[in-house]
Amino acid sequence: MSSTAPSSPQPSPAPERVGVPAALSDVTASDSTLRRFLHGLPGVDAVGLEARAASLGTRSIKTTAKAYAIDLAISMVDLTTLEGADTPGKVRALGAKAVRPDPSDRTAPATAAVCVYPDMVATAKEAVAGSTVKVASVATAFPAGRAPLTVKLADVREAVAAGADEIDMVIDRGAFLAGNYRKVFDEITAVKEACGASARLKVIFETGELSTYDNIRRASWLGMLAGADFIKTSTGKVAVNATPANTLLMLEAVRDFRAQTGIQVGVKPAGGIRTTKDAIKFLVLVNETVGEDWLDNHWFRFGASSLLNDLLMQRQKLATGRYSGPDYVTVD
Repeated sequence: MSSTAPSSPQPSPAPERVGVPAALSDVTASDSTLRRFLHGLPGVDAVGLEARAASLGTRSIKTTAKAYAIDLAISMVDLTTLEGADTPGKVRALGAKAVRPDPSDRTAPATAAVCVYPDMVATAKEAVAGSTVKVASVATAFPAGRAPLTVKLADVREAVAAGADEIDMVIDRGAFLAGNYRKVFDEITAVKEACGASARLKVIFETGELSTYDNIRRASWLGMLAGADFIKTSTGKVAVNATPANTLLMLEAVRDFRAQTGIQVGVKPAGGIRTTKDAIKFLVLVNETVGEDWLDNHWFRFGASSLLNDLLMQRQKLATGRYSGPDYVTVD
């Protein structure tokens, strides 16, 4: 990774996602062709995948590169609150923190986004007004995804109407695991249409419930074929969330998808990434697997709540040589 500090990451141009990529349009023509394509993807060597992810996680980086990586990671955080007890006051405070993560240091970059439930979108939008911070909203009956499509689409449209820049949808894992890939495909395309031209779509697989790496690879391709702008590991609401191995597998999928279609898709690991050390491991995965094209917040995000505090503490340690007291960062 380059060691030049990211003052304000500039997004790479995003190819327009209009329907199925022409290079792969035949594979979505019917349920049978879609199934044949997904089951024709190469099987995943689980041992090899986990060994490579573990190996990349041992890479050491120099102090100057670490400072760059910390700022880059801060700029990639989707600062998140998805609790039943969320209040407008909590969301406003979260928005203020996203805009200025360290009030004592104006050189600290803003986060990529704040992520909230649809009914809090308008409040979040007001809180980050005038900044580069996006407002993301979970939708489609998050986190279970167990609702009729009409309800899911209403969820999306209300969030977009309230000002959401991004929609994080969950797939119907039951349909996927039952092999009903066409239903999942059609739901994603319908949600993508409901996002309109103003909101990017992140498709959440809940990898911890998909059981196998082969299923994660199939879900990645299914999501991208259906129009996902991002593919995302998890909701953060189950026992197994983002891991280096499942994120590496998804990075390989977006790399191969761009090679075939020319379309770049982002990746968002979410859940369980709590420390600076963890975040840097994921950035190494990105750099070594897909390269610098994905090393900005237009193409890679961390779904996190507690991660930002540790990044700020480590940033201050690099600057001053000592750790701050417990009141240096806010408790979200």
